[in-house]
Amino acid sequence: MSDAPTTPHAPSRGHRRRRPGAVTSVLATAAALAALLTSLTGGAQAADNPYERGPAPTTASIEAARGSYAVSETTVSRLAASGFGGGTVYYPTSTADGTFGAIAVSPGYTAYQSSIAWLGPRLASQGFVVFTIDTLTTADQPDSRGRQLLAALDYLVNSSSVRTRIDSTRLGVMGHSMGGGGTLEAAKSRPSLKAAVPLTGWNLDKTWPEITTPTLVFGADGDTIAPVATHSEPFYETLPAGTDRGYIELRGATHFTPNTSNTTIAKYSISWLKRFIDDDTRYEQFLCPVPSTSLTIAEARGNCPHTS
Repeated sequence: MSDAPTTPHAPSRGHRRRRPGAVTSVLATAAALAALLTSLTGGAQAADNPYERGPAPTTASIEAARGSYAVSETTVSRLAASGFGGGTVYYPTSTADGTFGAIAVSPGYTAYQSSIAWLGPRLASQGFVVFTIDTLTTADQPDSRGRQLLAALDYLVNSSSVRTRIDSTRLGVMGHSMGGGGTLEAAKSRPSLKAAVPLTGWNLDKTWPEITTPTLVFGADGDTIAPVATHSEPFYETLPAGTDRGYIELRGATHFTPNTSNTTIAKYSISWLKRFIDDDTRYEQFLCPVPSTSLTIAEARGNCPHTS
């Protein structure tokens, strides 16, 4: 189109010039209708998934040290706990968005909750209630740790001071080392769990065909305590093909990499937990296609697209 000015023409005989007020009225009506349609469409999208929490994700938002929610915490003493060793609950301070999904996290052999404490505020600030627990003894084996993770979730939803903030139908488990092995045990015992994330897991049981919970397995290429060839890889490979599953092998990492703040672990754990605990498909983009190898990822596998 030309930007040159044009000379207005007189209206043709038999055609009436529309009054300025009528034009304004038509435009106002059109704008109102557009606003109404936008409102209805947005409402329909929200109704499709009432569990979405937080703004639309970006790579920056899921890699950040903190998400959009301010976080508070409360301590659960060993004496108040039943079936596990107490711990710390991290939760979004605001209740404006309603209830949240919840995650229990177990440390590994000989370790305390302090070894996985960084995950508490990191995940909670993305819109979860997170319980980092101590175990009954530091020598507890994976099957015991699995039971303790479930006991911790039961405490959260039934007895804790934050129970009204939690949706008891949207729960998940995580754990490091034997706590990762315990994560698999918990998912096997309670199929209603929405997500499981074992971190450099260790377990004498190498096969998990019973698990139907969406499971993201993290291994480490330099792990000499739970080598991926005899732990994380068979854990992943024996999950049913029809189960939503993923495998990420950390590059330049050791068995103890999950014990300190790690952007790659956080990024993909958050995406997995959001996708399956919150059924938030906005996070599918970070999981599918399967992540490429990089400076921090030696290998990745998974079934895409996800179905749960």
